[in-house]
Amino acid sequence: MKIVPVMLLALTISGVLVAQESKKVPKDSVRVSIPGCAKGYVFTVGPRTADQPGTSGPSDGTHLRMNASKKTMTEIQRQEGMIEIVGLMKKNDMMPAGIGIGNVRISPGASPSGSSSIPGPASTQIMIDVEGWRRIAGACPSH
Repeated sequence: MKIVPVMLLALTISGVLVAQESKKVPKDSVRVSIPGCAKGYVFTVGPRTADQPGTSGPSDGTHLRMNASKKTMTEIQRQEGMIEIVGLMKKNDMMPAGIGIGNVRISPGASPSGSSSIPGPASTQIMIDVEGWRRIAGACPSH
């Protein structure tokens, strides 16, 4: 019967399509698409483009630490100019630091005695698990 091979082929193809779907987003995370510039493992968020006016995400100038496969990081590091990355971020990392009081945010500062109880830069680094990227129009600022 020719129906059985056709059904097996259909099941095989549908299984491949299911396997190519995006990873499930954990409850404490959100998938974001962010334009900006990469240097090493650091991604600096750039301005939103006209086609992304309402997209939520980190504000312009925010530095993110990219976590990606070695192949993806190599591809990103070869780029010059603006790129857009898609990845997963923790919902808590999307919130500005400090405590919100009305339209003002209050965050800890340096101690008057000179000692610091502020966590170091590595412990406050915002991470993004990069799933993909693409080149977009624009140039990165040179510093």
